[in-house]
Amino acid sequence: MTASPAQGTGPLSPGSHTYQLAGIVQRYHVHGAGPVCVVHSGGPGIAWDYLRMPALETHLTMVYVEPVGTAEDSRLPSHPHGYTRERYSGFLDVLISRLGVPEVYLLGHSHGAFVAAHHALHRPERLAGVVLYEGAPVTGPEHAAEAGRMVEAWAARHAGHPGLPGVLAAFGAMSRISDDEETVAVARGVLPSYFADYWADEERLAPFRDAIRATYISGLDEDLTPDVIDDRVALKGLTLPTLVVVGLHDVICGPRWGRELHELIPGSRLLTLENSGHFGHLEEPELFADTVRDFVRSTGAGEPDRRG
Repeated sequence: MTASPAQGTGPLSPGSHTYQLAGIVQRYHVHGAGPVCVVHSGGPGIAWDYLRMPALETHLTMVYVEPVGTAEDSRLPSHPHGYTRERYSGFLDVLISRLGVPEVYLLGHSHGAFVAAHHALHRPERLAGVVLYEGAPVTGPEHAAEAGRMVEAWAARHAGHPGLPGVLAAFGAMSRISDDEETVAVARGVLPSYFADYWADEERLAPFRDAIRATYISGLDEDLTPDVIDDRVALKGLTLPTLVVVGLHDVICGPRWGRELHELIPGSRLLTLENSGHFGHLEEPELFADTVRDFVRSTGAGEPDRRG
């Protein structure tokens, strides 16, 4: 493992950090102050910066991970395959060890919530708690059927809107994605359905949509085996403090899955954001930030040592 040249700053100093692990570049970005919260973004393959949370950075040291594979120099030899939860968790374990604090909080969004759940189940030693933000206990046909039902309901609410056909066409193209350009086009195409009411706030949200960057990641292991998830049994034994966050209008990992995660995980807390879809940190930032902050305060991690 090699690190970038020393600059007289520690691993939690504000700004961007880079190191290499087995020839793979790992980057992360530090913003804010307070107890350390490591943040794993979704997709897989969506660039990390959509998940910036300025409202939380006033309370916590936010460590935003660039998941391997999202930058050209961070790709596995098997790219676009091989990005399993176990592999992401292994990279997370090294990163958390490098931060030099006894414990961190781990927040995962969307696919990152699946990664965070796996890490909490299999490598909980350095975690003070976990935030599962827009996750689910399963993938596969059951998850897809629920998403299809939610998308149909969303489409019915927006029947007649001129933007609706484009969104539905993007969903239709999702299963045929095979490169980075198509990944970006589909991610931007479906995005209006990922908000409680995108078109009512399009002036504010359109720049967010236009800024989405993404890399094609297949969801298959190196041997082309799907990384199918069913955590229902395992989550019943999760003992870490856990906060589940879900948007009431999320079409992909919606309220059914938030309730199920909450019911499965002993002692977990559930926040349902009633005016949000998949991006509650943008749609209801103050409530989102206040709830995560209170969760951290009540479960007791201290301030990091920033000496480099």
